[in-house]
Amino acid sequence: MGRPGEAVLGGVEPVDVEESEHSETGPAVLDRGGGPHAYRGDPGPRGPLSAGAGAAIVLCLALALVHVLLVFLHVAPPNPVSQLYSRPVNAWVYPLFEQNWRLFAPDPDSVNRQISARTSRTKPDGTVEVSGWFDLSAVDTSAIEHNPFPSHTAQNMLRRAWSSYLEAFGADDQPRSDRAVMMRTYLRNIAADRVAAHRRGSFDSLQLRVTTLRIPAPNAAGGTRPPGPAAAPVDIRNLPWWKVAPRGTD
Repeated sequence: MGRPGEAVLGGVEPVDVEESEHSETGPAVLDRGGGPHAYRGDPGPRGPLSAGAGAAIVLCLALALVHVLLVFLHVAPPNPVSQLYSRPVNAWVYPLFEQNWRLFAPDPDSVNRQISARTSRTKPDGTVEVSGWFDLSAVDTSAIEHNPFPSHTAQNMLRRAWSSYLEAFGADDQPRSDRAVMMRTYLRNIAADRVAAHRRGSFDSLQLRVTTLRIPAPNAAGGTRPPGPAAAPVDIRNLPWWKVAPRGTD
């Protein structure tokens, strides 16, 4: 390799070849301006989650654990622990997380209940306009039939709301506890939201009608049952008119 000031032999000037220098951080590469800079390589894994995100994860896990424990105490057979903590357990479970099935002794329903609703509104001239009956149960049934993955809302929300109302009120419609008032409000809001979502027209009052139909016994193995008339209602119950916040549009 030639040095500055040396003579050029044979008329051919040697060409200087610069070798790439390596640093401890990696081979030298050219930057956008043509100058060499060190290649830093993979920066490696990022730092741990921030303290806020970690605290949020811990809080969610703790809340999930408490929820599972309280629901288990609610559905478990009678025991001293469930009885001792019955008030906080019930306050947490009702009405959104209520369970009606017994974990160790399921009790399937022997009747079907058709829940219908009708609404009314007061016109500016003072007259009251009442709508026809709207089958809320049929909406849920249509969402469940031929659906391999029906939603929990379609399967249980309305049915469980009525079962809880029936358990709290019995044969009449007079509330005798705070839980009864809560279940009435819960059932009323579900029905009002369903009607507003599927029917046109505004309303400010709502009434429910519950028709109870007995489930026919299953056929014998290999047998067939000739088609017959529909089962007669076992009971028809009309609930009182309830005032609701104005819903719907004309």
